[in-house]
Amino acid sequence: MQIGANTPAVVTGGASGLGAASARRLAAAGAKVALFDLNAEKGEALAAEIGGLYVPVDVTSEESVDAGLAKARAAHGQERILVNCAGIVIGRKTISRDRETGAIRPHDVAGFAKVIGVNLVGSFHMMAKCSAGMAGLEPVTTDGGRGVIVSTSSVAAEDGQMGQAAYAASKGGIMALTLPVARDLAREGIRVATIMPGLFHTPMFDGLPDDVRAALAASVPFPSRLGDPDEFGALVQHICENDMLNGVSIRLDGAVRLAPK
Repeated sequence: MQIGANTPAVVTGGASGLGAASARRLAAAGAKVALFDLNAEKGEALAAEIGGLYVPVDVTSEESVDAGLAKARAAHGQERILVNCAGIVIGRKTISRDRETGAIRPHDVAGFAKVIGVNLVGSFHMMAKCSAGMAGLEPVTTDGGRGVIVSTSSVAAEDGQMGQAAYAASKGGIMALTLPVARDLAREGIRVATIMPGLFHTPMFDGLPDDVRAALAASVPFPSRLGDPDEFGALVQHICENDMLNGVSIRLDGAVRLAPK
């Protein structure tokens, strides 16, 4: 599906990091992008930069998603592209010991459920809502293509490290969703793919000491550096434009394999 002038697109987590890079790429290709995010300051600034629309949306809330989609569709029309980048991360082992008392504490269920809720359930929520709208559109490819959904997993889905139980489970779930959802939506002409980024220079890395960032970059076999978010955005654009990419999860990682810790 070629991204034509004013192709409607929605990017969740679009105010920063990989979502912002995806939004910039899509906008540069001609798309009208709605940014779904909870960071109003960054969202409004980026929307102004790319000629898009910022909408405050909590992807775990049906009321919030419905209101956000209504606003985006009123401004740009029914979306043909959805990019799921909204996500959170916590670092917590399945059990941990208190350093002072030695007491053993289990991972709290609420924290685990919150990560699953935002990353996995939120992504599926957007897939279901957006695909329902896309299915009513006229095809725009000779094969009957109507739309594209790109989600964000992580290499942690396969190489989850210590303390990443919740995060890895959520990203593994996104990877596992990809093929069955692609099969569900095949008759509607809606393609579904997932990107599994490795170590990318996103705001999460900005708070790390320089030597830690350098060590992480050196762990990537080639190229031995952190990924540029624009490289993620470039793959999002390519997936949208390559009609044979469907039902697949693609590692974008410079051949890195995460160590246990």
